[in-house]
Amino acid sequence: MTEFHNDSFDHNKAFDESSQIKWNWNQASLNLSQQGKAYVLITIVGVTGSTPRNSGTKMVVSQNTTFDTIGGGHLEYKAIKQAHELLVANKDCQSIEHFQLGSQLGQCCGGNATVLFECFAANTIHIAVFGAGHVGQALIPMLAGLPCHVTWVDNRESQFPVNSEQYANVTTLITDDPAGEVAAMASNTLYIVMTHNHQLDFDISVAVLKREDFHYLGLIASDTKWRRFQQRYKHREIEPSIVAQMNCPIGLEQVVGKMPMEVAISVAGQIIESYQALLLDEQSQIKNKGVPWKEIKQLLSEQQSEHSATTQPITSINLSTHSKDSADDLAVMNDEQLIEHGAVK
Repeated sequence: MTEFHNDSFDHNKAFDESSQIKWNWNQASLNLSQQGKAYVLITIVGVTGSTPRNSGTKMVVSQNTTFDTIGGGHLEYKAIKQAHELLVANKDCQSIEHFQLGSQLGQCCGGNATVLFECFAANTIHIAVFGAGHVGQALIPMLAGLPCHVTWVDNRESQFPVNSEQYANVTTLITDDPAGEVAAMASNTLYIVMTHNHQLDFDISVAVLKREDFHYLGLIASDTKWRRFQQRYKHREIEPSIVAQMNCPIGLEQVVGKMPMEVAISVAGQIIESYQALLLDEQSQIKNKGVPWKEIKQLLSEQQSEHSATTQPITSINLSTHSKDSADDLAVMNDEQLIEHGAVK
């Protein structure tokens, strides 16, 4: 029997489209960020003429719902559609788009709106902690402050502290079969095995080793326990090369001590070192210095000039594009404003 317990405050109600509870854009962005879920923050950064909402109006679009409104109608429909396309890509990015509500969108108000889209990608780091003993209880608050999803597993409900529900990115999982939960974990999960039972530790570690898709597997054990486990892995016909990828003893060797907090700090340091390697390739491919102020102004001016002679829709400007010259970024300090009273200056 498996039971999910206290997943992130009961904040899931906020993201249940059938729920009567509805956060505003500010509350939604905070809670989505804490839970590591992807969302797009949409902001009207400039208006001219008659528009449904004023400059500064915001809304949030998540995978399954929306929070607040930029006025409804075709403008909001197009904005939500574009936000969903950004969510599918699941990359941190920013873009700006200019809409002519009359000729482009067919809205009777007929004004113009410049809209900023800021996409915040979902966290892709998954950590599974097996064991809610003293070390687990010391470790979870540290992991809860990291950009990750944490699943905290134990078969003893009484071991979970009453305040465990305060961590928005931590799901406590009470189950009679902790080892069976390994099959439901995402690939490249980071596993921390530190239960109260040696046989349970062995069963969980075997389940992880047989998957062969873990990014990290740490086992808390004495030298004697570790030697016995290695012999037992051989009897289970688990390849020594797979066992060699385990971290036992667990934690950073530079951090010594046997107090729960000392062990937890050592493990947290090793986890951080490990998950950063997962992000290294992605980060090395992204050059997100943005676009300097003058270049944004020039792009907007060129697009508006082109649009004045045609009815073709204005395309988006990707603000995450790498700057042509990083020295140009300094120009923003002395350059004039991009938008003043809804008009490009």
